[in-house]
Amino acid sequence: MDRYAVVGNPVEHSLSPVIHGEFARQAGERILYEKLLAPLDAFDETVAGFFAASGRGVNVTVPFKEQAAKWVQRLEGDAVSAGVVNTIVDRDGAWVGFNTDGVGLVRDITVNQERSLEGRRVLLLGAGGAARGVVRPLLAQNPAELTVANRGVAKAQALVAALEDWARETRCGACALDEVTGEFDVVINATSAGLAGRGDLLAATSVRGAFCYDLVYAAGAAQTPFCAWATGAGAGAVSDGLGMLVEQAAEAFRLWRGVRPATAEVMALLRRR
Repeated sequence: MDRYAVVGNPVEHSLSPVIHGEFARQAGERILYEKLLAPLDAFDETVAGFFAASGRGVNVTVPFKEQAAKWVQRLEGDAVSAGVVNTIVDRDGAWVGFNTDGVGLVRDITVNQERSLEGRRVLLLGAGGAARGVVRPLLAQNPAELTVANRGVAKAQALVAALEDWARETRCGACALDEVTGEFDVVINATSAGLAGRGDLLAATSVRGAFCYDLVYAAGAAQTPFCAWATGAGAGAVSDGLGMLVEQAAEAFRLWRGVRPATAEVMALLRRR
């Protein structure tokens, strides 16, 4: 069987083996999908060893996405502008890096949740690797405004400056998290604050009536800290990132196997788990 893996630290919690196992069953293909715990100082060696042992493809999770972009031999798709990689494909002996996070996010919002981003006022919280991975596909949806807010404003300004070639008609701006003002239609949390249990990242007035989306996901029917805070602050609706997780995995499966699996059944399965 062709071998694939998710590489990270930690990685034991990853749902990727379940997701890709369901995709393979659905497509009638036999694959072996593993979890690889890479030491923090040995990502390169871990991935190189996996491919040397006949590995066909790798998903990359925290904290190695930026390092993966430097390890691969070339970047394609959204990884070129993002500088972060979550999917590595063996293409005729060359290691090629892709980023499928943005595709997964946009598809979950626009297809699964049937919410248009075109003409909307969008606030993106965070300016690190997670934000860089989704910003180009967000801009491709032609929102009216895209504001990037980060704890350190210089990093937000640098990300906005890098967006000039992709912005088209979208008005882009940057500010610090504690300087966010105004109202937004969509608020997307791409910070890691939720992993530390924090959800209150900005003034409540900025999420009131908005659709709030958290890139991380919670188990079962629980809410992430950001979604729970946004609900209490008067958000119009909230969503965690489980749909994004499944949709980005489906795009990775397509890159590896040439077929894009259906996702609704897999998302329902994970919610039940």
